[in-house]
Amino acid sequence: MAASPSTAGGDVPRPVPAGPANGFRPPNLALTTLGLALASFMQVLDTTIANVSLPTISGNLGASANQATWVITSFAVSNAIALPLTGYMVRRFGELKLFTWATLAFVIASLLCGLANSMGLLVLARALQGFVAGPMYPVTQALLISIYPPQKRGQAIALLAMVTVVAPIAGPILGGWITDNYSWEWIFFINIPIGIFASTVVGSQLKGRPERLEKPKMDYVGLATLILGVGALQVLLDLGNDEDWFNSPKIVVLGVVSLLALAVFVIWELTDRDPIVNLRLFRHRNFSAGTAAMVVAYAAFFSVGLLVPLWLQRNLGYTAIWAGFASAPIGILPVLLTPLVGKYAPKMDLRWLATFAFIVMAATSFIRAGFNLDVDFARVAEVQLLQGLGVALFFMPVLTILLSDLEPHEIAAGSGLATFVRTLGGSFAASLTTWAWTQRGTIHHAQLTEHIGAYDPAIQQTVTALGQGDLQRGAMFLDRMISQQAVQIGFNEIFHLLGICFLVVIAFVWFAKPPFSAKMGGGAAAGGH
Repeated sequence: MAASPSTAGGDVPRPVPAGPANGFRPPNLALTTLGLALASFMQVLDTTIANVSLPTISGNLGASANQATWVITSFAVSNAIALPLTGYMVRRFGELKLFTWATLAFVIASLLCGLANSMGLLVLARALQGFVAGPMYPVTQALLISIYPPQKRGQAIALLAMVTVVAPIAGPILGGWITDNYSWEWIFFINIPIGIFASTVVGSQLKGRPERLEKPKMDYVGLATLILGVGALQVLLDLGNDEDWFNSPKIVVLGVVSLLALAVFVIWELTDRDPIVNLRLFRHRNFSAGTAAMVVAYAAFFSVGLLVPLWLQRNLGYTAIWAGFASAPIGILPVLLTPLVGKYAPKMDLRWLATFAFIVMAATSFIRAGFNLDVDFARVAEVQLLQGLGVALFFMPVLTILLSDLEPHEIAAGSGLATFVRTLGGSFAASLTTWAWTQRGTIHHAQLTEHIGAYDPAIQQTVTALGQGDLQRGAMFLDRMISQQAVQIGFNEIFHLLGICFLVVIAFVWFAKPPFSAKMGGGAAAGGH
């Protein structure tokens, strides 16, 4: 079916033939790939790079710790709203133009973040940064797939999978190092040369690439309910732990608003002739199965990435930078194995590869479920390294599966939608696991202390010995020991549950049906509706 005519800006409409982007290939494939990968790395990195710098930022800008968390929340909310709009923006502006504009806007937003002299301005700049970052990853994925021949697309997807894994791990370490050695502003300023390089290279290399543009009608009801529903849900997830969840009227109101808005959004989008978010993509079996697997697996993976550094600092007394070093080995094998996975994975049944990956990730979770307070740095790093094997073999197969039965012109929209629900899954996981860890720690603290008799002479003698003759000091020391043990038991229970989650994901993967090779075509330039 022939593609729609291009109607961008004031150009004269011109027909764009259907096909695999007319076989378009950039003059320098390696340079184009580098530009796309750097842009994606920069965008994913900024989801975590500010986390460890929040105390410094709040101190310098004269804000409270609670106000500082909005540096993270504002980015996450705007990003979550923008992601599902990717399909609409691609249809309206084209993939290349959207990538170039979004990357340059990200540079400007990063500059504004670094120049902010108040917490309010920084939060606004971060909200802008999060919104323009939304389409960057999905469009990068669509562009990469379109410029590689079908037999090499596995390598392109594997490269993006590596970026998805390594960037969030590198974020806190890089952010901590920059903040300690320079100043927090530079965690944003470093984006400027990277973004300018990426947009310039990709814009020049892909100039002349066929684009299929439309002028879709703006779905105002869909847009309004999306912003309201997702915004309220993301704020609810970010504030839930601090506000004691549904014991807080604020959280109850946010929950009701989010539920009603998202219910209207789903019904409207499924019945509207020209929806702003194409939920009908879930009609594709592999997209549905792959997205379900990605959401659950990424939520569990995200929980590991969140809990391990927190546990190292709270329970084992590591500094932020050493917690980062102990966690970092998880990124080693994905970096080393990416070329091999990209080259050889498409030649095998990707469901078996994903199954093996999830078994490895489940095994490492069960190993952590047996950790105690005496575990050393080497053991923690060793388990992180082993989990990296599972991570290296998980992202690329699942991404390939979920994109495999989409039409070429649906890839950017599908990637945006899958990334959106994956991001929400990560937000749910972050809130629920930290809440569950706190709750289980409190419960186990109560269970451990109920067996200690305050007036038992043997107990009093032991407590006095702990305090070196001071009963009160000994009691405080004993309570701290019990708290540590209670938190450790809670940590172990959560990792046992995460191990089970990774095994459950295997079932989702096997709902998908081969073949898993991408359809001929790339991005918006091919195919018809």
